[in-house]
Amino acid sequence: MWSGGGGSVYWGSKGGESRGIVVVFGWVSLQESQLRSFVELYSSLGWNSLVCHAGFLSAFYPEKATSLAFFVLNELLEELHIKPCPVVFAAFSAGSKACMCKVFQIVDRSGKGHLNWDAYRLVRNCVSGVMFDSSPVDITHDLGSRFALHGSILSRPGPSKVVSWIAKGVSSGLDALYLTKFESQRAQYWKNLHSSVCMEAPYLIVCSEDDSLAPYETICTFTQTLQNLGADVKILNLSGSSHIGHYKNYPIQYSDAMATLLETAASTVFSRKLQRLEEERLEGQHDEISELICDLQNAAVNSNQCLRRVSSGPGDSFSLTSSTHDNGRTSEDEHREASSSNLNLLQNPPTISAHSILGQMLYDVCVPKNVEGWDIKFSGSLNGQPYASSRKLSPSHNSKCLRRSRL
Repeated sequence: MWSGGGGSVYWGSKGGESRGIVVVFGWVSLQESQLRSFVELYSSLGWNSLVCHAGFLSAFYPEKATSLAFFVLNELLEELHIKPCPVVFAAFSAGSKACMCKVFQIVDRSGKGHLNWDAYRLVRNCVSGVMFDSSPVDITHDLGSRFALHGSILSRPGPSKVVSWIAKGVSSGLDALYLTKFESQRAQYWKNLHSSVCMEAPYLIVCSEDDSLAPYETICTFTQTLQNLGADVKILNLSGSSHIGHYKNYPIQYSDAMATLLETAASTVFSRKLQRLEEERLEGQHDEISELICDLQNAAVNSNQCLRRVSSGPGDSFSLTSSTHDNGRTSEDEHREASSSNLNLLQNPPTISAHSILGQMLYDVCVPKNVEGWDIKFSGSLNGQPYASSRKLSPSHNSKCLRRSRL
């Protein structure tokens, strides 16, 4: 369980085997006893429940609502990474304003600074249904006063007069403080709710003509807008029911409508989205393979270009042939030049000078340039064979030479 200044987030029910997850967005107008009855209903239908019970100020401070939204999404991601399953959002009263609209804004990538949208892409693909109960409520400058004087607030624990006085004083102050900001918040609020159409999930809206906090005219306008955007919307009008009292007054009709939505979300919508997820996964693998092949091809091209630059350097005795044109030269011209170079090598074979450093290293001697004036004298034998000794004769010893050989 997580609890902060903006509200609390916890698991209402979490079993080992379930068909999906219902995310409950409530506000202070939703009492704990009512909240437990909804959690039990979802559990009886085989669904787990993640509860986001927003505080009173979350409906007035977008920062608090955004903080709650991120925590809800992160909690969902932990479960969906283990096993993807259908997710249904259920908003009660002003819970649509206190948190749900911010979840839509983050998932729809329309919020400024939400750079981590790809991390919540899995949540977006798993959302398979949306339900509004006594919601959405319209955002006006007297929002706080209207709820403070309503029975849902007065019935909270504590002396009714004290609770009414405190709630009315705080809400009136907030209404006066945020009078200039309500219009911009209101426009963004409805925009976020309308953006949920992109999730391609069916809607169930439970309302009543006798609900003063969520007027029937507002509900009808919202429904018509969703339908114009291509959404599948079912509206359940329960006459004579009070705000968030529809399930209590009409348990059978309410349970049947909710069971139909959850069944459609699990069997039809999520199955279609699961197939799309599989196609995206296969497409991602194909893109990785294609990218690897392109990298290998680019590496091969770069290697060939490097070899061409080396072969075109001065003093090279080899060349690369190519079927492509390189600076206007064809493969036939390169072949002709290679043949001419080979012919020159045959006619003028390379030689090594004996007097060069390489020659001395190969022959391990220093070959004299001038051998004139050297005598070869056979003065003995080695193993029966004569061997010669040589020395350089000076002009004064020319007469003593027995034999003179001139190389």
